[in-house]
Amino acid sequence: MVDGVLFVCHANMCRSPMAEFIARRLLRDLPVLVTSAGTDALDGAAMHPYAVEVAARTGADPAAFRTRRLRPEHLTRAALVLTATRRQRSVCTALAPAALPRTFTLRQFARLAAASVEVTEAADPTETAEPAVTVGDSPLRAAVVAAARVRGRLQPATPDADDLRDPIGGSPADFRRCADEIERSMRPVLALIGTAG
Repeated sequence: MVDGVLFVCHANMCRSPMAEFIARRLLRDLPVLVTSAGTDALDGAAMHPYAVEVAARTGADPAAFRTRRLRPEHLTRAALVLTATRRQRSVCTALAPAALPRTFTLRQFARLAAASVEVTEAADPTETAEPAVTVGDSPLRAAVVAAARVRGRLQPATPDADDLRDPIGGSPADFRRCADEIERSMRPVLALIGTAG
């Protein structure tokens, strides 16, 4: 079975498709299916032209991309759901409550992943701790469990620290800045998957 990461934003035209293409490039060596959807998307629309430029920089061809509206089955199938904002995280968990333990904002999960890697690297190998994952967990699922375990150890972040600014209505440079933030947020996630795997 292939694990999935689902990115969610508002219209599935800017942030989540850029995240989808960036994450596909970063996770290309792992058996991970990367998709996206929008809480308020219309099925079948094209990606925003500036987002197309960003997606094309990943080396993939975004021409065939079409938006899709978020449905409960997208959430229940994903091993990890990463949203652009806290509002979208709330929509996801209301739509599929069982997905709550696997649903985070992208920036929130990046902080948790970074903290989890630090905890793992600082752990005393002679101490016996309860296993963070179960036998048979994939690296992605193990990473989700590890990140969730450090959630209570971190100081709460300011509300805006969890939201990824929407570049809609902005310039190509605004879209590139958003894409850079997405990639920065994905780096600790990749490190955690490597550690957890």
